[in-house]
Amino acid sequence: MLTLASNLDRTARLFGDRTATLDPDGRFSWAEFADRARRCAGMLRELGLTPGDRFGVICRNSFRNAELMHGGYWAGLVPVPVNYRLAPPEIAYILDNAECRLVVLEEPFAALTTAADLAPWADRVLLMTQTQYEERLGAVKATPMHEAAETDDALLVYTGGTTGRAKGVRLTHGNIMLNALQIAFVAKPRADDLFLHVAPMFHSADLLATSWVMAGAAHLYMPEFTGRAALQAIQEHRVTCSMLTPTMIIMMLQEPDFSSYDLSSLRQVIYGSSPMAAEWIQRSLERLPGVEFIQAYGLTETAPLLTMLEMADHEKAMCSGDHAILKSVGRPLPGVDMRIVDGNDRELPPGKAGEVIVRAPNVAKGYLKRPEATAEAFRRGWFYTGDIGRMDERGNLYLLDRKKDLIITGGELVYSLEVESALYENPKVQECAVVGIPDDAYGEALLAAIVPAPGEPLTPEELIEHCRGRIGGYKIPRRFIFLDALPKSAMNKVLKHELRRMYSQPTSAEETT
Repeated sequence: MLTLASNLDRTARLFGDRTATLDPDGRFSWAEFADRARRCAGMLRELGLTPGDRFGVICRNSFRNAELMHGGYWAGLVPVPVNYRLAPPEIAYILDNAECRLVVLEEPFAALTTAADLAPWADRVLLMTQTQYEERLGAVKATPMHEAAETDDALLVYTGGTTGRAKGVRLTHGNIMLNALQIAFVAKPRADDLFLHVAPMFHSADLLATSWVMAGAAHLYMPEFTGRAALQAIQEHRVTCSMLTPTMIIMMLQEPDFSSYDLSSLRQVIYGSSPMAAEWIQRSLERLPGVEFIQAYGLTETAPLLTMLEMADHEKAMCSGDHAILKSVGRPLPGVDMRIVDGNDRELPPGKAGEVIVRAPNVAKGYLKRPEATAEAFRRGWFYTGDIGRMDERGNLYLLDRKKDLIITGGELVYSLEVESALYENPKVQECAVVGIPDDAYGEALLAAIVPAPGEPLTPEELIEHCRGRIGGYKIPRRFIFLDALPKSAMNKVLKHELRRMYSQPTSAEETT
């Protein structure tokens, strides 16, 4: 069966003696990790949880967090990983919406137990210190594996809620396991790999590592990401693979002593979650020679990936000097049927922009208790991603914008990613984001938020001149703001709704920047 519990069982049988996890507290083989996960399942069952029940997990990245998740799968439970950076009312909403029977809380977040919004959960919180966890684990017996079906819910992951209340995405065992096979077809994980977990485990991006569990690889967990800590981990532990966001890669490259680290063990970086400028991709390839770079695109609802841009495409771009392909997120994974459609659901030919829709075995069941949102996004067997893109003749997908981020200025449609790509061609621009803000004359005006490269002063006039000849005049931002950092989510996605909220005062037709 393609379930997460049977996957762990298989890995423990085939790779039992190989290292599963590395941690300052110790090293566990796959046989030992599986035994601990089985006992974790027993602990959860002793606390009164039965198959199908959901339980919240508010923990940082760690091997114990991984054990809790796998223990839940083994017992037939549904873990609900919660973003610990949310405010107490937001956490309370998720726990209530998911009807969690229990909340496992890591010690650093103990203050949440006194939050008024979480008072109703006081008798259902299991506060776990390292000592308490190990004592509980040592006091219980392993429980037999629950025979789940591939169509059973395995995980409930809440989206960021940028357009309202967060939505709980129902991912099945089959969704996650089939996507692991799809990813493995391209990434080719190996038993001798060491996968560094830097994506927060409450985010669906961490599910990518399921392919490396399947392969019997070792895993190292970073509680919090910094560029320096990631470089140190790669050097000290001989990390071979990781999934990184563009921001993380840039932070690592900008470490003053980057060149002093021995990164020779690193063989593969999968990057995604937000757009990465072609200039930064080129810089990454130059500074990390020999590392295989794979760009990935997906959503929480796709468990998590849909497309991958392989290293061969990166190499072709570098050798030819034509970097256009680097703006693509690659081709659909095996089993992913992808189309570009217009507002009337008519399929569009290559080169034409429209909404990206997909049907695939890794597409989620829908949203928990959100029938209207489910009906809107999951229609006639297709999932409507809300992303606007186009495909070329070879099936490469180019993302242009989120549907909700499209800008209409003076009757003209503008894709923010197109403007951002032009801005990124200026080496003085480290990061940028373009949004539409209310404008009395044009309906919307383009505002560009810019993070200049360190020590590189920039002016609006310089950027306007830079954009001329690269994009149409109506696409050139009329306002520029310069920031130390862009507002971002836990996965380093730019929160454009925050920029719109902060700078949404209407401008007059005469205003220029």
